[in-house]
Amino acid sequence: MLLVEAAGTFHSLTKLKSQLKKKSNVKAIQPVTSLSPKDQQLIASIRAKTEQFNSNNVTRTQAYFDFYLRHPEIEWALLGHMVSRNGGWSMTDLKGEFLAKLLTEKEQTQFFSFLERGNWLIFQDIYPQFLLYEESLKRQQPLFDLLPHLNVSTFMEVVWSDFWKNQNRSNLSLAMIINEQSYLEKRVIQHPVYQNTVLETIMFKLQDLLNMSHILFPYSQKPFERNLLIGQTLNQFSSLERRIELGKQLYALLFSDSKRLQRIVDWAAANPHTGSRKDYWPHLFNDVKETVPGGLYIPQTKNCTLQTNSPHIYSPRLEYAWKNSNQTKAEDGDWFTKWTGIDFLEPIPDNVNGEIKHDYCKTIEKLEWTVFTKKILFHRKQ
Repeated sequence: MLLVEAAGTFHSLTKLKSQLKKKSNVKAIQPVTSLSPKDQQLIASIRAKTEQFNSNNVTRTQAYFDFYLRHPEIEWALLGHMVSRNGGWSMTDLKGEFLAKLLTEKEQTQFFSFLERGNWLIFQDIYPQFLLYEESLKRQQPLFDLLPHLNVSTFMEVVWSDFWKNQNRSNLSLAMIINEQSYLEKRVIQHPVYQNTVLETIMFKLQDLLNMSHILFPYSQKPFERNLLIGQTLNQFSSLERRIELGKQLYALLFSDSKRLQRIVDWAAANPHTGSRKDYWPHLFNDVKETVPGGLYIPQTKNCTLQTNSPHIYSPRLEYAWKNSNQTKAEDGDWFTKWTGIDFLEPIPDNVNGEIKHDYCKTIEKLEWTVFTKKILFHRKQ
């Protein structure tokens, strides 16, 4: 049975690769005014809705989840929701218990700008695709030839057309992983501003050293018991290939176990995203600061459990950590110019190990001791 499924996946990916190779990567896009009034109105409506939900990490994260509940066949929507939650947690970490003590305010702002730009760019690229798919269902006809008018890559125009015919969920999700990471490559990862202020700084390398790039998927256990975690760790954020591979692994974790998947969805539905890590572990985190400002932070956790009577780790809600930011228009250009994305169209891996709790708990302990040591050395110098 597994051999049959593997052969079917290989065959469908081979067909998709062939379709992509036939597609011209130089395509003149007619002006929007050349479209019918109905389609012009649709394009305007999609842009307005996307802008509305792209206000901040909380609004876009919820929009992903709401879309997944309406259309569970679009599995990337749930993956996007869960990864976007992690993006929000990383944003609020910058104002939380540890990183606010390790980074200057300028560095915090630079990190936030980097995270927010990437989060914003992905949403403004992928959410219009979702809305166009939804409208295609309503009209009962594919509308994916309109994707270029929404500045979406030719790559995805081919992929959506293939999905409409074949309904291969994993192929669509895989292509979306490739598209979004390739879309970010020049606009964020290789952008000189972020290269100079974030990716090449000592503090970003410190992030990598401490293994802080954990992507966590919480899910509910029994009522009133601590939520469980699965996930993966990304140590080479600047590598396109590594980010795509991580996306495949995360997709496999989400959808390889149907019972666990339902528990993840149930948890997400019961715990709206706020940006605070209290959302998944209130036994450890609180969105209200309990430690004394300016006081010496004493390490207080072991295996992600607080010592008796110790204050919770501060993890603020996004709305209190960062104001909404105005983003400049996304850079023009289609990343799909030399068929490079086709090389990444390989089957999703099986049997991904999602054990993350041990590494995550060790990271928290490392951060505690880093903050403690820095404060001690600072006092000695004075």
